[in-house]
Amino acid sequence: MDNSLLHWTEQGTDRSARWHSEAGMPPPKRVVVADDTLNADTAFRLACEGTALLWRGDFQNARQLLQALARRADGKQGKPKRKAAKVPATPTEAFHLHRQAQSQRARTLAMLLIPFEPGYTIPLRRAPDVKLACNEAYGRSEDAFVISLRELLGVIGAHEWRKTGVEIPAIDARIHPHYGVFSPVRGEYVQLVAETPLPKKTTVAFDIGAGTGVLSAVLARRGVPRVVATDMDRRALSCARDNLHRLELDEQVELLEADLFPPGRAPLVVCNPPWLPARPSSSIEHALYDLDSRMLKGFLGGLKDHLTEGGEGWLILSDLAEHLGLRPREQLLEWISAAGLVVLGRQDVKPVHPKAGDAEDPLHAARSAEVTSLWRLGAA
Repeated sequence: MDNSLLHWTEQGTDRSARWHSEAGMPPPKRVVVADDTLNADTAFRLACEGTALLWRGDFQNARQLLQALARRADGKQGKPKRKAAKVPATPTEAFHLHRQAQSQRARTLAMLLIPFEPGYTIPLRRAPDVKLACNEAYGRSEDAFVISLRELLGVIGAHEWRKTGVEIPAIDARIHPHYGVFSPVRGEYVQLVAETPLPKKTTVAFDIGAGTGVLSAVLARRGVPRVVATDMDRRALSCARDNLHRLELDEQVELLEADLFPPGRAPLVVCNPPWLPARPSSSIEHALYDLDSRMLKGFLGGLKDHLTEGGEGWLILSDLAEHLGLRPREQLLEWISAAGLVVLGRQDVKPVHPKAGDAEDPLHAARSAEVTSLWRLGAA
């Protein structure tokens, strides 16, 4: 999070406020004050040029303006493009072009800014009460600051997700994701953990990278007497603690702040690392992207030393990286072998999320071929 200052001039006076960005974006260098008189075409031009718009008009009008900017960023205004889009030659190039486009879109839409007064109060007409949502996301604060409207809407959306939760059939209950913690909306990997036979005498299991705590909850509900779950992210640990308490599993599951493994050995060690070897650009993307496959390689490299005799490591991994040309299957198998491990078996399932069937998705060819697997690994 970037806590540097944002500077601007308003009514002939130089002003500044704390800048807040969860994605770590630096404060915009050029800022103009904007209100309801600003039209969407002018706003989009300024945003594309890197000029931020500090909003002083009606809050709901700002939301409508952001929607208009998004339509323009997505090329849905019916205007001809100045040049034809580059056709990617390979799936890997398609992935990198897609991420570049996403990054540019995010930067442009982040140019519409909302001021906050102390106590998470928005000094704009028709502004909602977002105190609870902001307290959940950021903790208590009595500072004035400026934030992008796009990030604020993400905070509000996360608050609604947290209230409603995600139905998990494997535990016949809901998991409530917190802000910044990836939601288990892709249920196929959860179902794999719920259905794969447990190793004999599984008295304890390790859950590496707990996230919302969903896999720990599945293992506990399956009858594993003790689960030790680890995560490096304090938001994730708080989220997992809250969910396990709701499910009355907090005495069965122990949570530790740790990089990968807890001390000791277990007959079952489960890990669902980020599936794509790329650099995350925000906190939430750490659940999606794992630069240089650090977590995956760390799990494989340390697994043998944390398994009891005859124990199993369950690696939950999509092969999307293979279809995108980011990590070949041969490399994964080499890492498994180099870690002194063997493949005991593998359970596969086809994803059913909406993007898998969206022919307009830039990565459709790879997504339509994707398979999610649970690799059962043991010591060689």
